Amino acid sequence: MSPTYKDAGVDIDAGDRFVESITPLAESTFRPGVVGSLGGFSGLFALDRSRYRDPLLVSGTDGVGTKLKLAFLLDRHDTVGIDLVAMSVNDVVVTGAEPLFFLDYLATGRLDLARSKAVLSGIAEGCRQAGCALLGGETAEMPGFYKEGEYDLAGFAVGVVERDRLIQPSRVRKGDALLGFASSGLHSNGFSLVRRIALAPGQPPLETIPPGWKFSLGEELLRPTRIYVKAVLALLERCDVHGLAHITGSGIPGNLPRAFPADLAPRLRRGSWPVPPVFSWLQRQGQVPDDEMWRTFNLGLGMIAVLPAADVPRAQELLAGLSIESFPVGEVVERPSPGQDFLLDPA
Repeated sequence: MSPTYKDAGVDIDAGDRFVESITPLAESTFRPGVVGSLGGFSGLFALDRSRYRDPLLVSGTDGVGTKLKLAFLLDRHDTVGIDLVAMSVNDVVVTGAEPLFFLDYLATGRLDLARSKAVLSGIAEGCRQAGCALLGGETAEMPGFYKEGEYDLAGFAVGVVERDRLIQPSRVRKGDALLGFASSGLHSNGFSLVRRIALAPGQPPLETIPPGWKFSLGEELLRPTRIYVKAVLALLERCDVHGLAHITGSGIPGNLPRAFPADLAPRLRRGSWPVPPVFSWLQRQGQVPDDEMWRTFNLGLGMIAVLPAADVPRAQELLAGLSIESFPVGEVVERPSPGQDFLLDPA
């Protein structure tokens, strides 16, 4: 008997069944602008030319990182897709752009239909939260490349913004206020360190509910990244937003200064927002120094807006109406020296 592709580990029929099963998930995310249906070689999207004078397309790409290892360990796969969408659309929206569509890439050694559909259900949910269409993607079955039961994810988002509404560092002004948006927890950053701490010998099982927590340790670690798209777009309509920063890998000190011009710096007030318990748990269990916590995790702020101080009350009211807590956490000051692009006041 001559060997077949299926004998080599790639089941084309299973792949076809998977595409059929996820088509309704993708179509549930469709928005005006989507052209045609799934199944072609490319996804099509028509920009409504009546809405824009001088549009810029904005793109972003990211993955979920080693947070996936916890999904494998806990055999829970319906949340990491939300993380995947969040990491790209939150990057796109900080330019002032509205995300239009999203593409995903799922690679695995052997296609498990139930597991892969759970992943895609999370991606579709993330797209619905962001208001963007899941326009297409790729599912790659690569036998011998990944461990049994494991997979990797990548995502790609495209948005649009009017050129004269683009959020750029040049808009930031001395005396502007910093308004932090509450994160949902760890989001998708620092999980190589998280796993080293949480999975070390002698640590409590992931099913443990630590004192004072509502959820188990595993549930908290897998909590998906908050998607800020609709909140940011609403804020841009109501307030004079000068800058935005998505707080991801390298934490607040590594991300917030990227929204600033060379002569200005953010000055944060330590203790001006509540830090979720998961961060203090990780610091205590792993004996992690403060500096390492700051440069690795979001510490409870997933997005920070820069805007005039007079706009803060209106911004907070608007965000509260969208179920997002926010906190005035600092202000914009002159940069003391070329190397000081982030300042932190004591509590």
